[in-house]
Amino acid sequence: MTMRGWRLGVVAVLAAICVSGPGGPEVIRTASDLGPLPADRYDFTPQDYQRSQRASALLDRQCMAERGHPDFPLDPRDPSDPFVMTVVSTDYGALDLATARRWGYGWDPATSRDFQPKGRRMTTAEYADFPACNAETNRRLMRGIDLKRDWLYASTRAIEVDKAVKRDPRLRAAWDVWSRCVAEQGFTRYTDPVAAYTDSAWRRGSDGNTRHTQRERATAAADVTCKRRHHTAEVWHAARARKQAADIARHRDRYAAGLRALQTYRSNITDVLRKLG
Repeated sequence: MTMRGWRLGVVAVLAAICVSGPGGPEVIRTASDLGPLPADRYDFTPQDYQRSQRASALLDRQCMAERGHPDFPLDPRDPSDPFVMTVVSTDYGALDLATARRWGYGWDPATSRDFQPKGRRMTTAEYADFPACNAETNRRLMRGIDLKRDWLYASTRAIEVDKAVKRDPRLRAAWDVWSRCVAEQGFTRYTDPVAAYTDSAWRRGSDGNTRHTQRERATAAADVTCKRRHHTAEVWHAARARKQAADIARHRDRYAAGLRALQTYRSNITDVLRKLG
């Protein structure tokens, strides 16, 4: 997820859940409020990402020391500042009303600073040797994994499952209700919430952030309000759960192999952290 020359940070924005009795959250503010999905156990998690970043940094530093760079930092900056893009969203578009009212379909620009490297800049000599060390690190962490056949199989299937979800008649009906609701408040009649989130009218910059115009913020607020009023995210989540469960049942052996690959990756990370920690 991190490459030299630019960084892509995926931010999961967590909020308190407002609960009213045993039925669960009264208001959906984050995707996690909707509960787990069948394919979740087969996929890379935020914790996996954090641990892999730590293990990669340790292996990179060890390799760089062997190449004559004994003080190589764990979180180095490039010789020139990299392109930074921060994506803040959910699989269901905007969900949090307060965020929509404040930032529209974008986010607080200060968020991007969280993903800037904390270490010093690499020297020119270090920068020249780093790609070879990074490749060696990737080979070490992927040891014992069939990359083409098994690695994160659920992620590759997610593309096809998502196509099936979009064809789900109950979801399409829910999107239509949501769309009419947004239009009735004086805004564009989008085909679905993703179309609203990705509207070019928001003029995203090179970092992916929007301009936070009054129109954008008002549209995003209407979007979230209509989702809440008509339980759009809940219908969407249920459609994803149905399609994922069906796909797992049809390809059970392949999903199981993908899970074993993910477990091998986690084991490789644990081994690195235990040795280099």
